[in-house]
Amino acid sequence: MAQLDTGGGKADKGGKVRSKKQNSSVDLTAMVDLAFLLITFFMLTTSLSKPQSMDLAMPDKDEKIENEILIDENRTMNLVLGPDNKLQMYMGQINSPKEGPKALTYTKESLRKEILEKIKSVPMATRTTAKPNGEPLIVLIKASEESTYLNLIDVLDEIAIGKVQVYAIVDIIPQELQLFEE
Repeated sequence: MAQLDTGGGKADKGGKVRSKKQNSSVDLTAMVDLAFLLITFFMLTTSLSKPQSMDLAMPDKDEKIENEILIDENRTMNLVLGPDNKLQMYMGQINSPKEGPKALTYTKESLRKEILEKIKSVPMATRTTAKPNGEPLIVLIKASEESTYLNLIDVLDEIAIGKVQVYAIVDIIPQELQLFEE
């Protein structure tokens, strides 16, 4: 039990005798209980901030792909993340690129502008009678061992801002690593 003692009325060293005061004490148990009840109430009623995350669908590593997936080179944008915050972009295949390779930065003036331009230009190039609006842009993200996690997040953010419908994180090949050996 918590209590507060205020001290008693003891006789002083002087010659006068004073009346004895009662020793008063205050029981603080109720106040401590109330404090803990209030702390518990506010902890339970407060909404904690939820972590923000981006959904990312990755294939299983154990699955063996029997048939290769063929992708139209005219609508495939490859983003290669390299060491020292370097970024290279090319369209199509690395052996015979339709455009590039081109050095970019992770800013809205560079990467975002390039993504938005490709989104506008790719459907025009892939129009057929079956799909008059064209096919969507496909972005392949290829991160080297020396690239940073922040660079990958920056690229994913720009893809989300550009509202790219189809993108994937794939393994980098040795020919693409040569883009950074200049």
